[in-house]
Amino acid sequence: MKMRNTAMVLLMAGLVSGCATGPDRKPGDPLEPMNRQIFKFNDALDRTIAQPVAKGYQKVTPQPLRQAISNFFSNLGDLGNAANNLLQLKITAATEDVMRFAMNSTFGIGGLIDFATPAGLPKHHEDFGLTLGRWGVPSGPYLVLPLFGPSSVRDSTGYVVDFRFNLTHYMEPAVRNPMYIAQFISARADLLGASSLLEAAALDKYSFVRDAYTQQRQSLLRGSSSTPAPLPNYGDPGAEGGASAAPATGASGAAASGLPDYSDPGDSSMPAAPANGASGTEPAGLPNYTDPGDSSMPAAPANGASGAAPGAAASPADKGQTAQSAEGASAAKAASAPAAASAAAAAAASGAAVPVPLKQ
Repeated sequence: MKMRNTAMVLLMAGLVSGCATGPDRKPGDPLEPMNRQIFKFNDALDRTIAQPVAKGYQKVTPQPLRQAISNFFSNLGDLGNAANNLLQLKITAATEDVMRFAMNSTFGIGGLIDFATPAGLPKHHEDFGLTLGRWGVPSGPYLVLPLFGPSSVRDSTGYVVDFRFNLTHYMEPAVRNPMYIAQFISARADLLGASSLLEAAALDKYSFVRDAYTQQRQSLLRGSSSTPAPLPNYGDPGAEGGASAAPATGASGAAASGLPDYSDPGDSSMPAAPANGASGTEPAGLPNYTDPGDSSMPAAPANGASGAAPGAAASPADKGQTAQSAEGASAAKAASAPAAASAAAAAAASGAAVPVPLKQ
């Protein structure tokens, strides 16, 4: 009751003091002069009392025990998350919160061990301020509350309802008050790293905290009211498991459809279709660059020839023909064209090489 009355008094004081703000108020933060004074008070209280206590707690308490205490209070918060999700008509999220509380309370020794998160039940962060925003209630001006820190008119009103959703609120004062203190120390110890970052990075701590809080609340509100659109598919079409493309026409399937073929036609690892009448050793569409006089690269046989390679050993008939040609060189020079043609035809019929007549 005292906590609720305190929150209501602070809220009314913030609303009434709006007319007393200075001329340097900004859009979204018309109460900045008052907020800065309360922020300085909270910051001084935090540096002199809260941070030393949190550092001492972190120093003397082992990390597994600190994690267990944090899990315990997080498990109690799942009941408030379930209630707010139910008020937002998010039945699936509310069911997950109830299942998290039941699983961690049963198998996690009262919530000291978090079994629900590895089991696939996500952790939600909801409060009554987000519930009001889900139903269209504006956040109102930015407001800094003593001891509670950054808030807004809507969120500060939601604190009163959140106290009702907290299971600790219904315990006996002898148990409830120490649990509130332990929860505050545990939460402050978890934020020591953020305090160091704030001290090192922020030129104006008040503006930094205000902007960070406002953006976070807007992000949580968008997350609770809409589902983000799916990301486009940036997968590689040629990668395994990605979208497969049909091979190009006449290609071997190595190149995807619509892409040029950059393979080397002369590469032996990429066989090409043989040319007309070729044996398949030369790529299709390329000229024959082999040396006809090279014995290691046999040339294609001439029309009607038997396929003997140039420069091969002559047969005995060839030797006789050559010798006869040598003896009657003068007669061969005077031979007529019909005689030379008949000699060539006879040589072709016998398979011998045709002697080339010398020019006069």
